[in-house]
Amino acid sequence: MPHLRWQSCLFVTVNAVIISLLSFDGPVGGENVPAALRRVGLMLTDFGKSDWIIVVSAFLLFQGWASSRIAVTARDRLQALRISCIGGYLLTSIALSGLVANLLKRLIGRARPEHFQEYGIFSFSPLSGHSFESFPSGHATTIGAFFAAFALLFPRYRIAFLACALWLGMTRVMVGAHYPSDVIAGLALGGWFSMMLATVYARHGFLFRLDGTAGWPQPKRLFPALKNPAPFERRAWSVVYGMINPWRGYLGPLFPAGRSGR
Repeated sequence: MPHLRWQSCLFVTVNAVIISLLSFDGPVGGENVPAALRRVGLMLTDFGKSDWIIVVSAFLLFQGWASSRIAVTARDRLQALRISCIGGYLLTSIALSGLVANLLKRLIGRARPEHFQEYGIFSFSPLSGHSFESFPSGHATTIGAFFAAFALLFPRYRIAFLACALWLGMTRVMVGAHYPSDVIAGLALGGWFSMMLATVYARHGFLFRLDGTAGWPQPKRLFPALKNPAPFERRAWSVVYGMINPWRGYLGPLFPAGRSGR
């Protein structure tokens, strides 16, 4: 991606995690969260569960596709296809980032705050079970992917979406389930997946376009040349393949998918 180098994003994320680890995780683990703050967190934290987002996204994907097949006008068909692609984009962003977050959590095996008195903040025991493993936060990963996707789809409101992601992600700290560094890492991981998949979609001409001046994928208003269903179906299969092997669509001219002119 032009102007928005992944190395810079990774550098900022790693430093934010380290600063949080050294400065905030200890005090958070050693103190009980106030009851009022905990109640607020409990009311909001389940937003980060991925199951409801996956169900809604899958519904949008298949309902939009089905509606496009029976639409009478070209405008209605384009709108239905756009909804279908948004559903597919959300589904893949949430599902793939969640799978990676859970895999990392199992392999890293950092103790949760409830085990602070026994293990502290630097205890790592891989494959110790979900109730023990903390880093990165799965809820925060889902929240990061969800709001980053909407920030890319509707860039006019991206500051509001990113603020929502930060506040909802930190509810995991309010309920005592995670350290701040767990949340920061999860938000960054989810956001990176949404950015990467938006780039894959843009390479294949879906939903986004690559804008060299902005530095990240920009939303497209309409799909080009979709009155004939054949081109759309061919590109649908190609973007599915790009999501199965994202680097083919992400790395651009180094791979065939990146040379697509669509």
